[in-house]
Amino acid sequence: MLNADCSLPKLLRYNRIRMRVEAQDERAVLATTRQEFHALTVDCGVFRLDHAHIRLTGADRVRWLNGMVTNNIRDLSINTGVYAFVLNPQGKIQGDLYAFNRGLDLLIETESAQVAAILQIFDRYIIMDEVEIENLAGKFAVLGLAGPRSAEVLERAGLASALQLSPLQISDMEVNGRKISVVRGDNPGVPSYEFWVGAHDSPNVMASVLKSGAQEIHPETLEIFRVVCGVSKFGVDIRMKDLPQETGLERALNFNKGCYIGQEIVERIRSRGAVHRMLTGFEVEGAIPPPGFRVQYEGKDVAELTSVAVVPTREGEQTVALGYGRKELMTPGKGYVTGETKLRVVRLPFTELLNG
Repeated sequence: MLNADCSLPKLLRYNRIRMRVEAQDERAVLATTRQEFHALTVDCGVFRLDHAHIRLTGADRVRWLNGMVTNNIRDLSINTGVYAFVLNPQGKIQGDLYAFNRGLDLLIETESAQVAAILQIFDRYIIMDEVEIENLAGKFAVLGLAGPRSAEVLERAGLASALQLSPLQISDMEVNGRKISVVRGDNPGVPSYEFWVGAHDSPNVMASVLKSGAQEIHPETLEIFRVVCGVSKFGVDIRMKDLPQETGLERALNFNKGCYIGQEIVERIRSRGAVHRMLTGFEVEGAIPPPGFRVQYEGKDVAELTSVAVVPTREGEQTVALGYGRKELMTPGKGYVTGETKLRVVRLPFTELLNG
């Protein structure tokens, strides 16, 4: 670990941390980032998510969506959801999303940047089906809550009943007279929740959660936290050239649901029991590599980094990364040296960093 003073420029530069207030100096920005990361791993943080929703209605909505995505929509109970991929016929990932059964409709949640592409794919495959699609982007805001002390914040905010939710289960509640939908998250590292709230009510709900003890988290710190939690991001860690099993996100797949677009390739990979690459974590020492960095072994490329983050720690900092490597060589604890960069393979998430 590097000394906190000498590591300061690296933490700011490699995490693309911008000056939030013109008068702030680098040390003030670093202090804020440390404080925010501490909140997410030891206390509780609240943040805005750039997510949007798509509503599906019509008599054929369940059957149709079940044939579009990799997970089981048909057997979803009301107010529960699943994580899933959208594939092309060659089995390559075209997007990822969460699908929720809301009773009278299905609700899709995804990153705002994916909405246009997913809508285009959906429109292409509605032929004689009784399915109507409504783009809800901009109508709802999504707030996230995460950290070991999330339960205390929820109780103070009058949302204690959310503690009874299972992962990806929804409950409709109120905060200061404003209707919100609370979703239990599926973050593998720490307790997490989402609040779906009308766009105009979002500032008031945010203020209420902050008053209940959460700390506001800015996007730069949230990106560091994402990498530490081992959460893959579409377009960064999940690319259109990737196959589902290469991502390690088996929770997005259901092998008993029947046919869907790309299913033949997914089943073929499962039956043969082999993918040549896998997404894994790396601890990094020495020169900090950029995303796209190729890890070499015996003169050959054996891994490629997709996300890199410099994480504030009590001792100074720790650089970690996500990336794809040759499956047979990605044994936890295995070390590699490429130029001035040393890397060690670790399982995701980065548990030691999440434990403060």
